[in-house]
Amino acid sequence: MTFKTFAVAGTAVALALTSATSAAAQAPAAAAPAAAAPQVTHGAAPAGLCIVSPEGVLANSTVGKYVQTRIQQLAGQVNAELQSEGTAIQNEAKAIDAQRATLAQDAYEQRAAAVQVKASAFQRKQQLREQELQATQQKAINRIGEEMEPLIRQAYQAKGCAMLFNRQVIVLANPATDITPQVVTALNAKITQFAFDRERLDQQGAPAAAPRPAAPAAAAPARK
Repeated sequence: MTFKTFAVAGTAVALALTSATSAAAQAPAAAAPAAAAPQVTHGAAPAGLCIVSPEGVLANSTVGKYVQTRIQQLAGQVNAELQSEGTAIQNEAKAIDAQRATLAQDAYEQRAAAVQVKASAFQRKQQLREQELQATQQKAINRIGEEMEPLIRQAYQAKGCAMLFNRQVIVLANPATDITPQVVTALNAKITQFAFDRERLDQQGAPAAAPRPAAPAAAAPARK
């Protein structure tokens, strides 16, 4: 596994990490704190063996925290958009139901069908916005992975490592083998934020314009 695939594969898992972090931040304060992990006495760190946590770099770096905050902002914008449209459709449906006794059957059915069309379109928009947010988050995380990849290599060489493992697949390890803090420090010095907006999948899926037909070739003059 190359450093690039190692870093990107690790940061891709961070989708779950950032979701979990957001959920934890919204948890009620009354929740009981988790029990502290028991103390562990580690053996001597094996020479040349190192570990790194790309997820830890994402969670603790300045740029990783910025991306998480920005994704939450974009999600808030999407929620506001969808809430407004969803409420309008619900109110329209309720108004039609309230008038059912006074409407002719065909008129009621027509209006109910029209609302159903709006509701179906709204559900498709919800799904699209969710996909856009996921694509936005993944693209931002991949960007961090690209920035992180050479820094992992540098920390690996500076530590004199001969073998590198992803911390996520290691149950316990001597902290002296962990190069994650060095990668976080290097990433903070390299980049703290970058501009990005929500991906627009509906625009990306627009069909390309058909090419214009080539002009007919001029006929060669007839020989005399």
